[in-house]
Amino acid sequence: MKAQRWMWIAWPAFLVAAVLEMIVFAMVDPGDLHWFGSPLDLSRQAIYTLAFFVFWGVTMASSALTTLLSMSPFEVNRCPVPEAERPQDCARNGGCC
Repeated sequence: MKAQRWMWIAWPAFLVAAVLEMIVFAMVDPGDLHWFGSPLDLSRQAIYTLAFFVFWGVTMASSALTTLLSMSPFEVNRCPVPEAERPQDCARNGGCC
C-alpha cells in the first residue's frame, strides 16, 4: 500500500513538474537568471535540471499534503501495536470512555 501511495504522490508531481518546466523556460532564458545579483555560473542544462528537480520537489510536497489530507480517520488513528499487546490504558483498546 505504501508503494501505491508513493506513486500517487510522485507520478502526478513528475507530470506537473514537466509542464512547469516547459512553461517557465518558454518565457525565461536560463542565461538571464541571477542569484543575489550575480549571474549563475551553470550551463543551461544544469539550470534546466536543477529547476526541474525544484519544481518536482514542490509539486511532490503538494501531492503529499493532498494524500495526507485525503486519509480516512481510521487510517490516521490506526494503532500499529496488535490489539493483544496494547497496554490497558490505551484508548484504542476498544473500551468506551
